Amino acid sequence: MQDILFDFIAKYISLTEEEKNAIISLDIFRSVKKGTILLTAGQKSKDSYFVLKGCIRTYYIVDGEEKTTAFYTEMEALTPPCVISKTPSEYYVSCIEDSILTISNTDMGVEVNSKFPKFDIMCRILSEELLAKQQIDFDKFKTSSPEQRYLNLLQNRPDLIQRVPQHQLASYLGIKPQSLSRLRARIFEKKR
Repeated sequence: MQDILFDFIAKYISLTEEEKNAIISLDIFRSVKKGTILLTAGQKSKDSYFVLKGCIRTYYIVDGEEKTTAFYTEMEALTPPCVISKTPSEYYVSCIEDSILTISNTDMGVEVNSKFPKFDIMCRILSEELLAKQQIDFDKFKTSSPEQRYLNLLQNRPDLIQRVPQHQLASYLGIKPQSLSRLRARIFEKKR
């Protein structure tokens, strides 16, 4: 598990053995079962998640219905906004597959960054990359039709089609499951 994380970090900064041992000593690696809710609406949290293996999703409950906003898979990080704002969460975070995650909190981050300042640089770069990606994803979502959203998903995240239950995928695309079935059939017909 730790080698997967170290390989990812190596894309941004090089680690000494002392730095690797400091990360290992934090005891941040967790195996989490499918269906586990990591964060509920109304809960305060200091936890950030990094997916080494598996898939987690964020969702709101609006008028009793789940509205999926994002999926996080291998080598993707999630720091819920409530961690930064120190307010109760507005959404849920749950595992949709058995997952291996690193779960760290703000106190750990402060400690590691003070001992090893280059982690702060890496975190800043990751934050900038994530912010840019989220802005692009949001803009694409707002300016595209459900069919374009689905085709974009097929092109950019085809693994989700197999990994995510259809009703969650439909919610993520902003449509009902029945509409997703019709949309898939229409796309299949066009390819014939």
